[in-house]
Amino acid sequence: MGAADSVPGVSGGTIAFITGIYERLISAIATLDPRAARHLLRIHRTSGRQALVRRLLAMDVPFLIVLGSGVMTALVLVSRVMHAALNGARALTFAFFFGLIAASAVVLYENVSFGTIGRIGAAVAGFGLAFLVSGVTAGATQSHALPILFVTGAIMITAMILPGISGAFMLLLLGQYDHLTTVLKRFVDSLLGLVTGDASFGLVVDLGTTVVVVGIGAMVGLLSFARVIRWALANYRAATLTFLVSLMVGALRLPVEEVLDNTAAWGPTTTGLTVLAAGVGAGAVLVLDHYTGSLSY
Repeated sequence: MGAADSVPGVSGGTIAFITGIYERLISAIATLDPRAARHLLRIHRTSGRQALVRRLLAMDVPFLIVLGSGVMTALVLVSRVMHAALNGARALTFAFFFGLIAASAVVLYENVSFGTIGRIGAAVAGFGLAFLVSGVTAGATQSHALPILFVTGAIMITAMILPGISGAFMLLLLGQYDHLTTVLKRFVDSLLGLVTGDASFGLVVDLGTTVVVVGIGAMVGLLSFARVIRWALANYRAATLTFLVSLMVGALRLPVEEVLDNTAAWGPTTTGLTVLAAGVGAGAVLVLDHYTGSLSY
């Protein structure tokens, strides 16, 4: 999920969906309750510790910690790789994204239902929304003020937990992708530099403030929107899944336009490499689906 969330055009929610942990993730997030922290006041007692453990297990916190650790690790590592790939081979990278999204839509097609007018409307709405959003380009200059970054974090995380909508893509639309990936890279480098003496504490605090503000915004967005998704899946499951898969199909506009805009001339070699990159992306999803299809979560 972290690797997927690091790239524009593909969603970590898609990865959670096809590996079978999506509903568990949404349910765990929706059941988080800050009031569980009151048990910390009695942690010096056996009864207090037992109550805290029971509450954490009821909220599936161990699952969230393990998953969150993997997501954060991949975000830090893969964002660096994607930054280099987009700068060095942007068209081929987006062809790879196209394969990922298209294959994910195929894998999830069994969840789609057009049996009612409402579901048809959900499909049209999902496709139309993603198609329009994918055609929007970010403004030339955007403010990086902390309140704006807070809202950016909330919007980004909302997109990340929806299959078909990429949090990184939303950052592009908001004009914050380059800024935040640069800040994250510099923040990690400055932490390492603080140990070696190559960075100042003031730089770490400055960069860390941006990271923390975006993180708090993401937490607020996650805790609030997860409940909406859980309610929709519980009450309108077929229509919700149809809407989500349609989002993925509509979002294919973005990688297609990026490939076309960043390919100077088409020839046998260029066409072959583009098809190969898309095939690798599609193959990765299909292989993942093959080996996880029989797993039980």
